[in-house]
Amino acid sequence: MAREADIVPSAGAPGRRAAEAPAVGGGNPLRRFWRFAHESASELKKVEWPGQNQVVQGTIVVLVACIIVGTYLWANDQIWKKVVPRLLGQ
Repeated sequence: MAREADIVPSAGAPGRRAAEAPAVGGGNPLRRFWRFAHESASELKKVEWPGQNQVVQGTIVVLVACIIVGTYLWANDQIWKKVVPRLLGQ
């Protein structure tokens, strides 16, 4: 069973003073920027970056998909380029 000393009140817990509440949107813009930069760097350290092999495989998949979709769109364009004038009677 948890002791009362072990329980940490949340930000919206009753009895928490307004001075302890985190400032939202206020304060020095330069300080807010550095805090954002620091938090962003901390989050980027947590990212599991892909290895070179994964990057190469992903790039190949994207290129093949682009070629397939591009060929499909080109073929459709060639077909409709001949069909539309006939439908319009030109």
